[in-house]
This record gives sequence, C-alpha cells and structure tokens, in this order.
Amino acid sequence: MPLSDDSKAQAGTSNEYLLAVTVGERKPLNSTVYLAPYDHYWPKQFALQASRIRDALSEKVLLLEHVGSTSVPGLSAKPLIDMVLAVSDSADESSYVAPLESLGFVMRIREPDWFQHRMLKAPEPDGNLHVFTVGCPEIDRMLAFRDWLRTHDDDRKLYEETKRQLAARIWKDIQDYADAKSEVIHDILARAQRSP
Repeated sequence: MPLSDDSKAQAGTSNEYLLAVTVGERKPLNSTVYLAPYDHYWPKQFALQASRIRDALSEKVLLLEHVGSTSVPGLSAKPLIDMVLAVSDSADESSYVAPLESLGFVMRIREPDWFQHRMLKAPEPDGNLHVFTVGCPEIDRMLAFRDWLRTHDDDRKLYEETKRQLAARIWKDIQDYADAKSEVIHDILARAQRSP
C-alpha cells in the first residue's frame, strides 16, 4: 500500500481491517521478502503500463507517476512497478475501473475511509496501480518521498538498509513488512518536507 499518514496509522492495518478493504481473497506471505537489485528496465516497464493506462482512460488521467522503490535509481526493490493515478473522483469506480479491467488490471483494495484509495493489480509487467482523487495529499507524500530518495543518497541508503533488514524476516503478510517500514519512511518524509 502507499505511504501512511497519521489517520491511516490510527486506523491500523490489522487483519480485520485488511480483510474489510481487500477485494477477493487475501493470500498470506509466510516468507521473507525478495528484494531485487535496481533494474534499469523498471522505468521502461512503467512507461509501458502508463501508455496502456493513458490509452484506456485518455482525459480521465489527471496525473500518472511511477512511485515506490522501483522509481528510485540505485534502490533495491520488490520487482513490482508501483504507480499512482489521479482521477477526478476515485470513489467513482464506474469512470475508470472497467477500462482498466479490459487491460487485465484487477481491483484488490478499496479504502473508502482513507482518501477513497483504490488499488488495482497490474498485469505483466507486475505492479500496483494506486488510484486517488486529484489533489489528494497522499499523492504529494508519495512524490515527495520518491523525489527525496532520488536526490539524497544518505536517506536512500538508510531506507535500503532498513528494507534489507526487514526483508530478511519471515512475514505472515506483505502488509506487515510494509507497516514495519513506517518509522523510517516517516523520518525521511519529515526531512523532505522540512527542506526548502
């Protein structure tokens, strides 16, 4: 899932919450998390998906960006292309879901109480498409985090080391791994947001 803010942290990502917001069956991880070395092909994979999304949704795409670890050169990551899409109203699924499903995207997360967030699994290349309403502050946080890591090697290395340590553990659910990164993400974002 995308970066957390205080309201989401308070809601938590308990098993009950995850079951409530997941569309379809939740699949436990019960394993470590694989982090691949940075791959220069990841931006090309994003560009391929972005082209498909823009073709399917045309003017409904108000913003479409590559986010997450695969968008940061030099950063190891789960080989999964994370994307953020802004539409005029993410709660209005009828305006964008069917065209994306025709491309092979599958709705997996529906969070009406957290910025009306929707997440669709992308077809090959594997990825997650996070959908928010244009102007949502979570989009700004995702982009600020990405941009900071792209230009601050010390925090990129800190984030990578934290991810490596956490990835080596056995996790019941991938969301548990994501939640465990929250503290370092919060600290890095605080530095990014204080910067002029």
